[in-house]
Amino acid sequence: MQPFRFAVQASTAPDGKSWRELARTIESLGYSTLYMPDHFGEQWGPLVGLTIAAEATDTLNVGSLVFDNDYRHPVVLAKEAATLDLASEGRFEFGLGAGWMRTDYEQSGIPYDRPGVRIDRLKEGLAIMKALWSEGSATFKGEHYTVDNAQGSPRPFTTPHPPIVIGGGGKRVLSLAAREANIVGVTANARSGEMGAEAAQTAKAEYFKERLQWIKDAAGDRFDQLEIQSLTFITQVTDDRQSVFENIAPLFGFSVQEAAEVPLALVGTVDQICETLHQRREEYGISYVTVQDAALHDFAPIVERLAGT
Repeated sequence: MQPFRFAVQASTAPDGKSWRELARTIESLGYSTLYMPDHFGEQWGPLVGLTIAAEATDTLNVGSLVFDNDYRHPVVLAKEAATLDLASEGRFEFGLGAGWMRTDYEQSGIPYDRPGVRIDRLKEGLAIMKALWSEGSATFKGEHYTVDNAQGSPRPFTTPHPPIVIGGGGKRVLSLAAREANIVGVTANARSGEMGAEAAQTAKAEYFKERLQWIKDAAGDRFDQLEIQSLTFITQVTDDRQSVFENIAPLFGFSVQEAAEVPLALVGTVDQICETLHQRREEYGISYVTVQDAALHDFAPIVERLAGT
C-alpha cells in the first residue's frame, strides 16, 4: 500500500495576497499538494494560480485537477506544463481529463462530443505531450491531432515528465489512467455532464470496488506503483456522525448506511475519520486524499496524524 498523502483543492481568492497566504497555510499544515480545477465559471485561471502558489511556497506541490484536454492544444499545454515543472523544480502534478461539465462547453461554444470521442482525443493529446517531454519532439498523425516535428522546449525538470493524474468513473478512462498515469483518481461517473442525481447514484461503495478492479486489470504489473486518489465532496469533523448521514442521505436517494460508505465523504471525529481512511486504503487502495479548501483547517489533525504513514 502507498503511504497517505493529502491535498487541498482550491479555485479562487479575493486577491494575490490572499492566494499566496492560502498556499502557505496549506504547506504549513502538512498537505502535500494544492490542486486547482479547470472550469470557465467563478475560478482563477489554473496555470497562473498554480504558478503563483508554487512561487509563494518552498515544498508544496501544485497540480491541476484536472486540465480539460479539449480547451488546450497538446503542443501548447505541454510547453506550459514543462515550464511550470521546471520553474517549480519538480513540484508540479499534471492532471488531465477528457472534460465532463456540459455547461463549460455550452458557455464557451466548444463542441460537447460524446464521451468516447473526448476520451480518444485525450489519449492522442497525452501521447503527444509525453513525447514532447520525454523525447524532446513529437511527430504524430491521429484522428484528432496531427503534429510534425513539434519541439518540446523547455524540457521539464522531472524525468521523463511530471507525475500524471487522470481520473474518472467510467471503465474506459480509468483503464487509460491505469496504463498511462502515475496517480489515478476514482470518482463518480459524470457521463450526464453534471454532478446531479444520476452521478450521485454512481458514488455508492459497490461501484468503487468495481472501478478498482478495472484499474487493476488494466494496470497489470504497474498497479503497485500507482497512487489511487479520491476527491472528497463532503468533509466534516464532528462528534455526531450519525446525524450528518441521516441528513444528507435523502438528498442523494441513499440509505443512511449507503451514505456512510460513500468513498467521496469523510465524516466523524478525528479518530473515526482516520479509521475510515485506513479501511478505504485497504479496500479500495485510496491513499491520496483531496479535500475542499473550506475543510483544510478542520482536516489538518488527520493530515498531521496520517501523512506519510
